[in-house]
Amino acid sequence: MIIERLAPEYEILDDSFRTYLLSNVKLKKLATGFDWAEGPVWIGDSGFLLFSDIPNNKVYRWNDELGLSTFLSPSNFANGHYRDLQGRLISCEHGSRSLTRMEHDGTITTLADRYMGKRLNSPNDVVVKLDGTIWFTDPYYGIISNYEGYKAEPELPGGVYRYDPMDGSLECVSTVLDCPNGLAFSLDEDFLYVSETGKRHDPDVQKGLYKFKVFLNQRVSKSYDYLAIDTGVSDGFRLDSDGNIWTSAGDGVHCISPEFKLLGKIYIPEVVSNVCFGGRAKQTLYITATSSIYSIALNREGVQFP
Repeated sequence: MIIERLAPEYEILDDSFRTYLLSNVKLKKLATGFDWAEGPVWIGDSGFLLFSDIPNNKVYRWNDELGLSTFLSPSNFANGHYRDLQGRLISCEHGSRSLTRMEHDGTITTLADRYMGKRLNSPNDVVVKLDGTIWFTDPYYGIISNYEGYKAEPELPGGVYRYDPMDGSLECVSTVLDCPNGLAFSLDEDFLYVSETGKRHDPDVQKGLYKFKVFLNQRVSKSYDYLAIDTGVSDGFRLDSDGNIWTSAGDGVHCISPEFKLLGKIYIPEVVSNVCFGGRAKQTLYITATSSIYSIALNREGVQFP
């Protein structure tokens, strides 16, 4: 169920990027008509993609054979998704201002909605560490208007949080960034990558990709490495098995080395919000881009559970 096949356009900035590309593939437009597609996650054991259309308060499902169908409606204005080590769906909800887990029977458990007695802002993106802890970002985008949630005053600064499902504890591990957005761990989990997309209309915020050291006590360094994105912003991103970062940007998807060197770009005809790896061999990059979702096969395996 593919609605359009496009000749892919690339920009190669480092010769190594050529080895990541396949010469005979097409950029596929899989579905369109959304208001703001976000939060893709591959459900490998069932062979389908889930993603959010935040303003329309829905989570959609897509696969090759059946195409598009509704998975959750309403979705509490869900944004980012991941899977925990037991294969359960972890979601960030703007509407309920919470981190949730869908159990195997389909029921929803609220994992966290307050920190030190104050309501979270609007959990945005999420990743699960190999120890089972759940890390998520909490900017204010879902409460600044009624478009992606419910308008409200923030009670907390933007932060990165760590939730431990073993004891139900929630810890704020970083408030360095004003509006932290996407996040992922390095392959050895010694570093945490976080994107800063900034407060609206604030030119002084240093938007880009940040790299923080993760200490043995699970604290995150206040110091960081920084990479500016040359077009648009880095919103959501995922890593491949070489540790490269594949991130959304204003002109498509940028591939960045672990040393923060821009290796190349895949141009997409819409502003990209997020990506994930999936498919039979986890070598298909799924791309949510404004009103549509796309995919492209790569010569690289992504890091995606399961």
